[in-house]
Amino acid sequence: MLARLRRIALALPGTSEKLSHGEPTFWAGGRMFAQLDNHHHGAPHLSVWLAMPLGAQEALVYQDPKRFFVPPYVGGRGWVGVRLDNRPSWKTVEKVVREAYECRLPLPRRGRGQGEGARAQPVRTRPVSETAAPRDRRR
Repeated sequence: MLARLRRIALALPGTSEKLSHGEPTFWAGGRMFAQLDNHHHGAPHLSVWLAMPLGAQEALVYQDPKRFFVPPYVGGRGWVGVRLDNRPSWKTVEKVVREAYECRLPLPRRGRGQGEGARAQPVRTRPVSETAAPRDRRR
């Protein structure tokens, strides 16, 4: 399963793999986008944790709670866990890994390779209530 996940993640442009917290982790543009969870700290299953755009975690977990879950540690930041030890749909795994990769890329690289006039991916933002008021720059 790791070999298949590795092929999917490393096929994306500019990605690399290194160990982080004792697990294989995948990076793009200096940012982590996927991490294997091989029963880390006694987790009940083999899975991959993926950075996701706002709202994706809730939608995936609601749609298919047997396949997707909110992982510990990073789940509060919108990451989603994908179980790999229950006969996953590798087409679905590839799709969500690509989505995680796209959401973690620096803004200028998003949407590359999609042809002329392609729209960039939505920017991940905080709700208005959490953003700080702009500073007065006349000082």
